[in-house]
Amino acid sequence: MNLIALGISHRTAPVAVRERFSFGPDAAADAVSRLRSLGLASEGVLISTCNRTELFATTPLESGTANTRLKAFFGAAHEGPDPAGHWRFRRDGAALEQLFRVAAGMDSQVLGETEILGQLKQAYAGALAAGHTGRMLNQAFQSAFNFAKRIRTETGIQRGQTSVASVAVELAESILGGLAGRDVMVIGAGDTGEKTARALLGRGARSVIVSNRSFDRAEELARELGGRAIRFETWEAEFDRVDVVISSTRAPHFILDQTRLARLLSGRGARPLLLVDLAVPRDIDPAVRALPGVFLADLDDLETTAERHRQSRRAELVRCETLIRERARECLARITGVVPFASSCLNPIN
Repeated sequence: MNLIALGISHRTAPVAVRERFSFGPDAAADAVSRLRSLGLASEGVLISTCNRTELFATTPLESGTANTRLKAFFGAAHEGPDPAGHWRFRRDGAALEQLFRVAAGMDSQVLGETEILGQLKQAYAGALAAGHTGRMLNQAFQSAFNFAKRIRTETGIQRGQTSVASVAVELAESILGGLAGRDVMVIGAGDTGEKTARALLGRGARSVIVSNRSFDRAEELARELGGRAIRFETWEAEFDRVDVVISSTRAPHFILDQTRLARLLSGRGARPLLLVDLAVPRDIDPAVRALPGVFLADLDDLETTAERHRQSRRAELVRCETLIRERARECLARITGVVPFASSCLNPIN
C-alpha cells in the first residue's frame, strides 16, 4: 500500500483556479467515498480551505498510475481547462513531509499560521467518523498533530502575524491609513469572518456589522463582538456607511459584481471603499477594481504582505525542515515497517 498526497494550493495556482476545486465538508466526504469505491484509494482525508485542496490517502496503485488517475478524477469533477499542471503529487516520505508541513503552517500563505491545524483536525475527524481512515492514515495524522505542537514550542516559526485574517487587517490599515473610526461590515459569519472581525476591532475599528445567511448566527457573533446584526438580504443598504467590507461566504457565485456595486456606491460620495474577499470560490467579481474609489484585495493579493512575514522567519525554516525530515522518516518506518526512505523520495512528482 502506497501513501500519497495530491494537492493544489496558493503556491501552485491563483485563486481563479483554486476556487474551482473547493469542497464543502459534505462534498469532501462524498469525494473520498467515490475515490474508495473506484479503487483509487483505500484510506483518504480531503482538506479544502481558502488556500488549498489536498488529498492525503493510501492507494494500492503504483505511483505513476495513481498520479494520473487521481488528477483525472479531480479534473473530471470540475468544469474548465485541464488542471493537472497546478497539482502536486507526492508519495511515501515526501507525502508525510507534506502532511507535517501543512499541519505546522509551513506551507501556508502566512508562514506559521495556526488556523490550518484546526482545519486539518476537522477534516481528519470527519474522515475518521465516516470510516475513511485506517491504521496508516491514523498514525500519520496523529504524528502530524504532535509535530505541529513541537514546532510551536521549539521554534520561532509562528512569531508575528500568523493568520490570513491578521494579514488582511494589516492590508486594510495600509490602504486606509489606519482603522480608527472606521466602520466595517462582515458578510459571512464563519470562522474566517469571525477572526477578521475580532482583529479589526482589536486594531481600532469603530463598529462591526455582521450579515450572514443564518440570522441567528449573525446575531450571536454580533453580540459577542458588541456589533450589530443584519439580515443577509439587507446588507446592500449598509454600503453608504461602511469603510471596509470583509466577505467570506460559501456562495457558489459572485455575491457582488461591478454593476451591482456601481449602484451601491451612488450614496457614498468620494469616500474610498476597501473590499477584502477571503472566500473561495470568490465572493466579489475582480472587475469591481475598475470602479473609482474601490480597492479590492483577494487571497492572492494577501500574498505580498504574507511574504514580508516569511522573510522575518527564514532562519527558522532550515531548522523546521530538518525536524520534518527526521520525524517523517521515523513515522514512515513505523507505519510501513520498511527501511526509512532515501533522499530520492523527497522530490514531488508534478
